[in-house]
Amino acid sequence: MGNTVSQRRPKTNPLFFAIETGFFAGLIWGGVQWTFSVFGFTKVIPGYLGEPFFRHEFLVTGAGQLVGYLLFIGFSVLCSILYVLIFRKIKGPWAGMLYGILWWSVLFLACSWLFLMQPPFRLPWDSVISEFCLFLMWGLFIGYTAATEYTDERKRDSSTGMA
Repeated sequence: MGNTVSQRRPKTNPLFFAIETGFFAGLIWGGVQWTFSVFGFTKVIPGYLGEPFFRHEFLVTGAGQLVGYLLFIGFSVLCSILYVLIFRKIKGPWAGMLYGILWWSVLFLACSWLFLMQPPFRLPWDSVISEFCLFLMWGLFIGYTAATEYTDERKRDSSTGMA
């Protein structure tokens, strides 16, 4: 009985976990968004999150693209913190996918005048679909990573010896 304490898995700090998850979500999926832009899958510039703060002429330059990439990483960290604090106990991939769709809806529908400098659905359909799929996968990454960390009972069951 006395040695069950030493077998317990240390609890994951939700804030540090969320920051790490958000950083990698932004790094990976921001890189995918930049690649989509370079290869012409989307007309959305990589720095679109900087539109309210920087001149558009700057955001289309190399430095502006880098700023946009860093803003996407920061955005991902904030969204990941929010997800982990509220939804981390939900099992499976669906909540994360819905979370990605929610953020796509916020940025591309509700706030398109702010971030895209145009009304919703003025983008070509290939851009809309590419960005939708990107946010779907981004949300899946954040949500499923959190679900795996916080609901994987196999790791928490000390009888299997996988503590």
